[in-house]
Amino acid sequence: MSGGAPDFFYREAQRLGYLARSAFKLLQMQQQHRLIKPGGSVLDLGCAPGAWLQVACQSLGPVKNGGAVVGVDLKKVKVPNMYCDSRVQTVCADVMKISRDQARVLSPNGKGFSIILSDMCPLVSGITTKDAALSAELGMRALGLAVGEAVLAHLDGNIDGQESSHHSRSGARENGILLPGGNLVIKLLESEDAQGFSKICKPCFKKTSWLRPKATRSSSREIYLICQGLKK
Repeated sequence: MSGGAPDFFYREAQRLGYLARSAFKLLQMQQQHRLIKPGGSVLDLGCAPGAWLQVACQSLGPVKNGGAVVGVDLKKVKVPNMYCDSRVQTVCADVMKISRDQARVLSPNGKGFSIILSDMCPLVSGITTKDAALSAELGMRALGLAVGEAVLAHLDGNIDGQESSHHSRSGARENGILLPGGNLVIKLLESEDAQGFSKICKPCFKKTSWLRPKATRSSSREIYLICQGLKK
């Protein structure tokens, strides 16, 4: 990516009313994979500042289609005025501590979500291995919420040194909150840990792929794992 590209996406976000350049990352995913279906239910983990809430709500289509978007973040996030409507709500909570039951209650009729988006990122220390491990831990948490600890327990060991793997062995055997056929997007930092995620997710989903969106800053190591079609 050329040095001028980030400035382009920043200007475009301002021009179009998106809260951040990250909106174009999800827009690209949506254009290529159609992850969010009209009337679907979306859980956005790490939703600050709200740009993905905007794109998610747009992707649901008209209000008459129904659907819901729930954003969760450590920070208190105000629902954006532009591109969002009454179907969008935000919750101030720690994703690492929220239970699957608490998250499931946030979904329409408490049945679960048709797509889970994780744009969570740790506070970067500059130590590559440490940052990658923290990113993988956040990613594993999103995966655990989606498919359930029982599934992860059987697939444990594909990512070495992950503390969350210990949790999967000792945690309650609960079902995940992602509906069958649902999609999952996880942001990770490029590393061996990140590559291990595809090994974990492949048996759970019909299709997995990697994407480095065009709107990603040239200096960033972030990459997205896109998982489509959760198997029953």
